[in-house]
Amino acid sequence: MKRKKYLTSLITGALAVSVLLSGCKDKEASTEADKESKDNLNNTNMPIVKEKIELDGFAAKFFSSQDWDKLMLWKEYEKMTNIHINWETVSTEAVTEKRNLMLASGEYPDLLFAAAVPKSDLIKYGQQGVFLPLNDLIDKYAPNLKKIMEENPIVKQGITMADGNIYGFPAYYDPNFKGLRIGTPWIQKDWLNKLGLEEPKTWDELYDVLKKFKEGDPNGNGQADEIPLGASFSIDQIIDFLKGSVGLNNHGASNVHIDLDPKEDKLRFQPTSKEYKELLTFLNKLYTEGLIDKEVFTPDSTKFNAVAAKGVYGVLPEIDPKTLLNLDGYVGLPVIEGPHGDRINTAIGSPLGNVGMFVITDKNENPEATVRWIDHFYSEEGIKMFFMGFEGVTYTEKNGEFQYTDEITKNPDGLNLDQAISKYLTWPGGYYPGVVKEKFFQGAEGSEATLENAEKAEPLTLKQDEIWPNFNFTVDESNELSALSTDIKTYVTEMTANFITGKKSIDEWNNYVKTLEKMGLERFMEINDAAYKRYKDK
Repeated sequence: MKRKKYLTSLITGALAVSVLLSGCKDKEASTEADKESKDNLNNTNMPIVKEKIELDGFAAKFFSSQDWDKLMLWKEYEKMTNIHINWETVSTEAVTEKRNLMLASGEYPDLLFAAAVPKSDLIKYGQQGVFLPLNDLIDKYAPNLKKIMEENPIVKQGITMADGNIYGFPAYYDPNFKGLRIGTPWIQKDWLNKLGLEEPKTWDELYDVLKKFKEGDPNGNGQADEIPLGASFSIDQIIDFLKGSVGLNNHGASNVHIDLDPKEDKLRFQPTSKEYKELLTFLNKLYTEGLIDKEVFTPDSTKFNAVAAKGVYGVLPEIDPKTLLNLDGYVGLPVIEGPHGDRINTAIGSPLGNVGMFVITDKNENPEATVRWIDHFYSEEGIKMFFMGFEGVTYTEKNGEFQYTDEITKNPDGLNLDQAISKYLTWPGGYYPGVVKEKFFQGAEGSEATLENAEKAEPLTLKQDEIWPNFNFTVDESNELSALSTDIKTYVTEMTANFITGKKSIDEWNNYVKTLEKMGLERFMEINDAAYKRYKDK
């Protein structure tokens, strides 16, 4: 019996020594690989590495026809950096499902590019060790992003998770690019002129203008086909624009339904406020009198564009209608004043977009080089290459101004701008890490009419330092909030539509609020309040 026990102990001890030696060897191998990686790295300038390396990357793309392994952007960047990426790509529509399966299975690559990783997953997989913490790497190897963080504290606040770590590189929209960030819906100025009307500036004036658009045949075709107010995506486009007329979204639109109650200096859930109730009452008046497009609750962008092209919409909360729909006569609608004197454009978010647009996983043996690789796209030259491409091929430069070539803007095969540029670059579709600057962005947001709209609205728009980024939550908070949010936001969306259309009377408001309270609204707000306090303390 003693001998058997002795043998068992001997075997156990031998196994322990074996495991220990194996661990030491693994650690030595890891240390050696790390040393080789750093020895191969150039800390500044190009190429990034002395000897070529290969990385496996996963990415979302807008055009399924693109072959990223043959795309000019990546082929030329490989020549610059000495880094080859073996790309696996999926459509932007499929990226969430594919990304989730990949991470759950453990079969993921060295890096995820344009994968739109949500904050809840950033901290979840960051704390599990799947995503590398980037704080020190950014400090040492990402001077371009580091500079942006120093100049714009909201960026550092927004990308730093509740545990103090940064796990992703973000999309960032230059606050000076006014046409991208500031604006109002578009109103048919020709219709106003024909009917002898001024641009509306109050709720009452807006109602009167929409009423006359409906009844006055301003498009002059002899038919009552005018649609005074429309939206291609949802009623939220109209709600968001008008929130500032009742003092809602007083810190911007990044945290959906959440702002600060000015009377109590604490977080407010807008959809249960008297201000939101008043706004829905006004929208119900517009809707029941036929002044809002009946299709706003069942949006179909293809159908909407076809109808809009007929010139029947009086007000469109869209991108410049001239650029988007080739419609003339539209100008920016003034910021509207509400019944109690509130008049501010609060339909503006943080300049910080998705903060999980680029992550590095624990399978990556060259994290320093990878950080240098992505940081280039936060530099002036990198931004130009990413959005404009290559001089003489996709763009020309004259006196510091950059323009796409005729192949891009007047494509001989009839391709539109997005389709033509996508033969070379990846930015169409809006999924990317990096910086969007007016100088290098040739989309509708950079049009002259859009800039005029932005400048018109700017004096009455929230200032940059008043806008909150998206709050960051702990793993436990994210898990709890996810369950609460789904039910609460679904119910708010449903009841908002019901109140506006009249399916539910506004007299049922108290029952609506009580239902939200039963759904856990108090706990929902407690979690948001904890995140808000962390944001304030940074």
